[in-house]
Parts: sequence; structure tokens; C-alpha cells
Amino acid sequence: MANVTVIGAQWGDEGKGKIVDWLAERADVVVRFQGGHNAGHTLVVGNQTYKLSLLPSGIVRGTLSVIGNGVVLDPWHFREEVAKLAGQGVTITPDNLMIAETCPLILPLHRDLDGLREDASGSGKIGTTRRGIGPAYEDKVGRRAIRVCDLAHLDDLELQLDRICAHHDALRAGFGEQPIDRDELKAQLAEIADYILPFAKPVWLTLNEAHKRGDRILFEGAQGVLLDIDHGTYPFVTSSNTIAGTAAGGSGLGPAAAGFVLGIVKAYTTRVGQGPFPSELTDDIGERLGVRGHEFGTVTGRKRRCGWFDAVLVRQSAAVSGITGIALTKLDVLDGFDELKICTAYELDGKTYDYLPPHPQDQARATPVYETIEGWSESTAGARSWADLPAQAIKYIRRVEELIQCPVALVSTSPEREDTILVRDPFAN
Repeated sequence: MANVTVIGAQWGDEGKGKIVDWLAERADVVVRFQGGHNAGHTLVVGNQTYKLSLLPSGIVRGTLSVIGNGVVLDPWHFREEVAKLAGQGVTITPDNLMIAETCPLILPLHRDLDGLREDASGSGKIGTTRRGIGPAYEDKVGRRAIRVCDLAHLDDLELQLDRICAHHDALRAGFGEQPIDRDELKAQLAEIADYILPFAKPVWLTLNEAHKRGDRILFEGAQGVLLDIDHGTYPFVTSSNTIAGTAAGGSGLGPAAAGFVLGIVKAYTTRVGQGPFPSELTDDIGERLGVRGHEFGTVTGRKRRCGWFDAVLVRQSAAVSGITGIALTKLDVLDGFDELKICTAYELDGKTYDYLPPHPQDQARATPVYETIEGWSESTAGARSWADLPAQAIKYIRRVEELIQCPVALVSTSPEREDTILVRDPFAN
């Protein structure tokens, strides 16, 4: 049986939570390998809804869940999220949840800096969630991060505090803020250490042993490929690599362990926050998609921008991330449209592009070239087999496959986990 890596193939919010939950029941281990608590996943299990932003989705099913070293961890948010799920009846202990000892920590000073920068950026705002994710990754790369393993050695932290305070105090001074209170920071770390340390493990070792046993490992990505720091719509991106290849470096397993790469793709396109969006609809159709799709961010509650399906972007995502097959979600939101449009190319300064140009100004000026497809009046909501779908809906799916040059493995027709059409089993490949 193969491992499976699940990633978003658009700008996030594609419905990864349901698909990961659907797969997690058959997995032995579920691993988060990048991002922070800015990435929301909503799981609907029976009559219970779970909203996760840091914990791997497998934890709701009791599957062994791992937060890999590629994640930046806010330990206080971690405690809050665990307590919230415990209140919903989910048992979380060091036996079913592990945190990589080498995870960098998101500290209060990171949240401070995130907000200060965003407030000072004016019209140049990136649209950050202000949760400190970007500054925490900066400190990781700058080799001044405080990591989970440091919580067990707080008496030896002075040199690292010298480094991180020297950097942040200079930045804070530029914003007219007071220097970091080192004693307060040490007290905060000491207070949270006893809670976090029981979960801290050499997860790379656990994962390698699981892989050798032939256990099924499910790698759970956050955000989407179009938010990747290298391959996304820079600078309106996240602070980590969101492509499937990151599963290796962010977990401690080699690249061969990634297995089947499942790209989650919404049947239309959405985006939260700032940045280019060629197929965005600001008319009644865009509003209709947003209302029917309940398009509000799980973490931020921000209204998502909506538009027609962009095959150019998904094809690009599939190429740079090595996607094996896609899970097409929210097909039912398209029910009842007389006609649908798919973006097949862009026009810019008299030239046609079959990819998104890299410069943000070119991206903002690119206009979509559309192909019009007949819609369907019948309902697809709750469909669990091809036979349940209208013929025109199947034609739409097949055309999407052709344009993105990648096959459909799953089709999701509602938030309920069982309302899924299985075309190709990712774990069996």
C-alpha cells in the first residue's frame, strides 16, 4: 500500500479537511509537514463539526498524528486547540499526538512583529493572518529560533535569547516599540514547557520506523500551491513551501515516501486576502458562488473572493508539485447554472499565455480567456457514484481533466465525508 500526500492545488480552502478525514480512517499515521496555525481545516463527522488550524486532521479519528519539523508551532495556541477538541470529546495525549522536537516556536514577539509590519504597510499589505507565522520562519532561517527542544533546556537559553532579542529589538525600535522583556519571555516559556514537552518526540525516527513496517502514512499539507513561497503569486504568498516535495524535508522522511500526491481542487476558484486573481467574479455570479459555497475562512472568518475554475493555474500547480491525481470538491455548488466558464489561458499586452507570468503587476493585468460549457439543472449534492451525476456534470469533470492534464481520483459532492465518489484509490497505488 502506498503513502499519500495531500496538498491544496489552488490558493487553499479547497476542502482538504474532509478529504484528509476520509483518508485518515484508513491511514496509520497522519503528518502535518509545513505551515502554522493560519491554515484552517473543517471536518464534519456525523452531526459534529470540528475546526482545526494546527492539529493534523487525523486526530479526530484517533489516528496517530504528527506535527513535523517543517511546521512552526505556537505552543499557547496548541494548548487552546487541544482543550477545544477535548471539549468536543476528542482524546488527545502523547500516545496519539507527537510534535517534532525541532519545531521552531511562534513566540509573542513574532505576533507583535507580524501586526506591526502589516499595519505599517498601507496599500502594500500582504494579507497576513497576524499570527506570527512569517516572522517565525524568518527566525528559523536566520538561525535564531527557539525550538521545542529548547523548552527542556531553558537554563541554557541565554545565547539564543541574545540573538533573537538583538534582531527583534532593532526592528521594534524602528516601529517605536519597547525592547523585548526577556524575563517575561522566559517566564512564558517556562509556563508552557511542562505542557508541550510530553508531546515532543524524535518524529523522524517514528516515521522512518513506520515506513519500514509498511504503515500507511498520510502527509497533510496546509494552504495551497499558489501560496507557495517559491511557486505562488509572490509576494502574496505564505512563508513556507506548500508543494508536495516539502513533505520530505518537513517530516524527516525521504522524498520517495511521498507516495501518491493528491491535489485538492475546488470546482471553481476562491482566494482569501490580497493578490492577483485573474478569473475573479465581482458580480452576482461571484456572490452566488460565495453564498452557496459558504466561502468564509475557517481561521479568519474573512469572506473569500470567488471566480470561475482556472485550469491554467491548476495545471501549473500539478506540474510543479508532481500531482498524481486530483480530488475535485464542491461540485454541488455549480448546480443550477445555465452555463459555466473555465479559464484556459491569459491575454497580456497582445500575447497569449498558457501559464501565469511571474511578476505581480503582469499577474494583476492578465485577463482570462474563457471556454463556455453548458451547465446542469439537476442536483449533484450527495452523489456517491458516477451514476448519480448528471451527464453534463460528468462532461465538466472530464473537460477539467483534459485541461489540467491530470486525472480525477475523487469527487466530493457535499461536506459529509461519505458523499464522495472514488475513482482511483490513492492508497492502492
